[in-house]
Amino acid sequence: MTMARDFDDAARYLKQAVELATGNVGDGGGPFGAVVVTPDGRVYEGVNRVTRDNDPTAHAEVVAIRTAAAARGTFDLRGAVLYTSCEPCPLCLASALWARIDRVYFAADRHGAAAAGFDDALFYEYFSGSRPELMPVTRGDVPASDAPFQAWGEHKHRKEY
Repeated sequence: MTMARDFDDAARYLKQAVELATGNVGDGGGPFGAVVVTPDGRVYEGVNRVTRDNDPTAHAEVVAIRTAAAARGTFDLRGAVLYTSCEPCPLCLASALWARIDRVYFAADRHGAAAAGFDDALFYEYFSGSRPELMPVTRGDVPASDAPFQAWGEHKHRKEY
């Protein structure tokens, strides 16, 4: 794909994501929208449904990834591109990585989101290691804690990922 074509596609899908986000506000959702475009050109949309569904993981990017994965019957979205109305938060970035999304484009940045009341700065600080007190995570020493991994290794019909 040429650079001009990449730019045209990015502009078109970013516009679509922004329109989804804007429309979602009127439907009672958060001001975020996302689009996953797979290598065959199929388009899957997602909007923020956190407050509507009482699901803190229902960010627009995650919803779009879930929709694309379910429709395609695979968790591996290698070759797909994620277009989102706003810079993805750590949850959405991690979701894109787990889905093997090839590239992410975003419109508004995290500073614009923060100014509107959606400030993820603490999460970035937490993951950088500078704010571990936000949520202590502690390993518990449990006998046979590796049993699930052993079961996985021995399962003949497991689906690798």
